[in-house]
Amino acid sequence: MRNVRAKKSLGQHFLTDLSIAERIAHTLDDFKHLPVLEVGPGMGMLTQYLLEMGLDLTVVELDRESVNYLEASFPQLHGRIIGEDFLKMDLKKLYGDAPFCVIGNYPYNISTQIFFKVLDYRDQVVCCSGMLQREVAQRIAEPPGSKTYGILSVLLQAWYDIEYLFTVDEHVFNPPPKVKSGVVRLKRNDVTDLGVDERMFKRVVKAAFGQRRKTLRNSLKPFFMAQPTVMERDVFRQRPERLGVEDFIALTRLAMEQPPSVT
Repeated sequence: MRNVRAKKSLGQHFLTDLSIAERIAHTLDDFKHLPVLEVGPGMGMLTQYLLEMGLDLTVVELDRESVNYLEASFPQLHGRIIGEDFLKMDLKKLYGDAPFCVIGNYPYNISTQIFFKVLDYRDQVVCCSGMLQREVAQRIAEPPGSKTYGILSVLLQAWYDIEYLFTVDEHVFNPPPKVKSGVVRLKRNDVTDLGVDERMFKRVVKAAFGQRRKTLRNSLKPFFMAQPTVMERDVFRQRPERLGVEDFIALTRLAMEQPPSVT
């Protein structure tokens, strides 16, 4: 069967290096006992190694041409190829409340959205690994103080221990992307409750990084209009990229203490 044509509209860049695909597959070595959902398998470069590992594998692929290729090339996946948009899927219909892993060579144009989706299912997604553009991979894994540290960093690091594993050059893809790629692995940590309202936590984090060049005294001012003296504390003289998860939790707790009409 002929190869699948990479579609720019779907952010497709097919990996051609078998050794890299194998390395990505083995990021799940500690989780072989769990079912695995592969996102965007394309022509199955990664899929073949996941199957060789004997994993309980299901794949989700939006591209109809890729689905046809996978059905012809991997008969062992019969009934386990879902031709849908991962971002629109109700994963509880697939796994119920059971734990599972997510892996993929993620489409570059929706990689950030994919990780926000994983966050929505954090109580079930025990491990999430895979490849995406290096800038986003670094942003996810970077500690406070980095220029790439941001909203996604804080929200994911609140619930996951994250490792940036290795960088992948452009020339091992067809077609080659204009940027380098990075492979990351997220492992669910032991946090079950942040101790604050999660919606407020997200609001505070997003507001802080919405004006990341300004100090928190400016970006978080709307949360403390009723008690402006609160913002005399040292933390409000910082820029958001200097703060860790626990710092944002503390700020959220302060915001929650304000009159309801303000927050």
